[in-house]
Amino acid sequence: MAKPLIRVIGSIHLDFVTTTPKCPSAGETLQATRFDINAGGKGANQAAACGRASFLSQNEQDIDVEMLGAVGKDDPYYASLLQPALHDSGVKTDLIAQIAGTTTGSATIIVDEGAGGENRILFVPGAGFKGMDNVKEILSRGMDQGRQPDVVVLQGEIPRDSVLALVEQYNASGGTEVVFNPAPVWPQGIPARTLKSLSALIVNENECSLLVKSMVAEGYQIHNVDKQEDLDEDTLRKVAHEFHTLLHVTTMIITLGSRGVFWSQSNGKSALVNATKVETVVDTTAAGDTFVGYFTAELARSRARGVEFDVPTACGKAAIAAAKCVTRAGAMQSIPYGYE
Repeated sequence: MAKPLIRVIGSIHLDFVTTTPKCPSAGETLQATRFDINAGGKGANQAAACGRASFLSQNEQDIDVEMLGAVGKDDPYYASLLQPALHDSGVKTDLIAQIAGTTTGSATIIVDEGAGGENRILFVPGAGFKGMDNVKEILSRGMDQGRQPDVVVLQGEIPRDSVLALVEQYNASGGTEVVFNPAPVWPQGIPARTLKSLSALIVNENECSLLVKSMVAEGYQIHNVDKQEDLDEDTLRKVAHEFHTLLHVTTMIITLGSRGVFWSQSNGKSALVNATKVETVVDTTAAGDTFVGYFTAELARSRARGVEFDVPTACGKAAIAAAKCVTRAGAMQSIPYGYE
């Protein structure tokens, strides 16, 4: 049986993390505690999670995973950090473009220990925008591989117009399952047409409420929700049902942090799954991306085997992986391998 192929299209970033006892005031210079440079970006993290989920042992993968994105040609970090990190995660990097005249997207993160670990972030999109704004080029780059992906994963950290067009085009192709994790949701919202007929829509509570508000603004009759309220199970079920009936979304996943995850299918099945208990939470940065990657790996496996997708099992495995992830520091480096 041929291995299924997952293609993740999205952001590849550098995280410059400075940890400090307190944040300096204007004009003040302080000695910080530590400085780290890490591989990141939601696209890269989700690709790494798909890749790591595919490891049955240290030397065996049952899924092919490739990353389609862009990095800057003007900095040294792709060859020294980003590409090795993806390769170590079982991700192919042939579809990553190196863009001249710009740098790799980056986030400068200041972690304030004196404020309980609160952070301040400055984001520079760099090549993540400049190299991902031409949909025709992105699609042709993927076609150069000569193989149609079984599953495509997209998020919200590359240009909005590109993401919307790519989701719609892959959906229309009919030969590829599309997993969409609209994080972050853009201020302009997401048109309902983009969500139609998705294989899987994965959102958190806040993202769910923003999507609902976009639909209400378009005139859809849908149960409105306040982003500040905790969505109870009955409300979750109503909202998911409307996404199934109005937009024909096959599977909807709403992650609820410490409360767990709610899943719903267009066949009427749904459930709220309690979160896996964790004694000590170290870092939640990559928990959502880990969930997306492990869930997608199960979707790809079911497609390759020609069997019905077992959503409860996929959510269970993804939740366990995310629970392992939060017990470790860092983003990509905290994502567990499938054989662990």
